[in-house]
Amino acid sequence: MLLWNVFLALAWAALTSDYKFTNILLGFWLGYFVLAVLAVRGVIPSSGYVKKVILVIKFIIFYFKELLLSNFRVAFDVLKPELQVSPGIIAVPLAIDKDTEITLLAHLISLTPGSLSLDVSSDKTILYVHVMHIDPDNVDKIRMEIKEKFEEKVIDLL
Repeated sequence: MLLWNVFLALAWAALTSDYKFTNILLGFWLGYFVLAVLAVRGVIPSSGYVKKVILVIKFIIFYFKELLLSNFRVAFDVLKPELQVSPGIIAVPLAIDKDTEITLLAHLISLTPGSLSLDVSSDKTILYVHVMHIDPDNVDKIRMEIKEKFEEKVIDLL
């Protein structure tokens, strides 16, 4: 279905004689809409492509929101007169076990300011994460945030 969508986007660009990125992107979305309607009507077999594109878009919006919020948190901490950080390393048990899922999760955590993925246990059950603010009382809360915010989204996406 993705190839059909790309083909429809390029066909749109050829029909309009405009090969700018924005026009090809418009053609991609129009092609996606056409494929979605055809899949819903049963004209073409539904391969899950329509749902997967929606999941990817939701994931991108979610991640950019988290990225923006964490950037503000870190900027606020850095601009305070006194730097009040309590860094630490926590072990996050993983529900995922595939290399691609673990890699995506580790990169998402590392790309979010204030946290950094350090290592994965050899049996792929624990991810070690360095966080900027840790308190012995809120370690479980941080673990749950990582699992709920990122790991569940990775599971849904892949």
